[in-house]
Amino acid sequence: MDAIKFTLNGNEVSYSGSGSDRLLEVLRDTYHTTSVKCGCKEGECGACAVLLDGTLVNSCCVAIGAVEGCSVVTLEGFRETERFAVLDRAFAEVSAVQCGFCIPGMVLAAAALLSKNPHPTEEDVREGLSGNLCRCTGYNAIVNAVQNAAKEGNGLW
Repeated sequence: MDAIKFTLNGNEVSYSGSGSDRLLEVLRDTYHTTSVKCGCKEGECGACAVLLDGTLVNSCCVAIGAVEGCSVVTLEGFRETERFAVLDRAFAEVSAVQCGFCIPGMVLAAAALLSKNPHPTEEDVREGLSGNLCRCTGYNAIVNAVQNAAKEGNGLW
């Protein structure tokens, strides 16, 4: 079998395991991207969310063979961007991070939302984050953080 080649956080990589292996496990076990969390393995919690060619996906539901030639961005890669800096400040300002388990997925979901809708309403934000479960914050602080990031990053999205 030929290696599966893709771009991970801006770097060309190749994976020589089975094409049916979950992207989640490959990212964590082979590439040590620990921001990608295993929460449910059913695509329900968003803890394993990544950007696949700019689209938010749950990596637990993606076979590694499907990413051949694609770009995968995890929080490790996204945190090097100006967009992350805006989201990071916004989350910190409203104390939106509690235990931190869901935050990588939440941040990537927020980035995906703001890329499509740079001026979301509260309802838009809640819908955009609806695939991500948080057991600590009650969501209000996270929603406020995303709305604040939209204002601060006006023109960036």
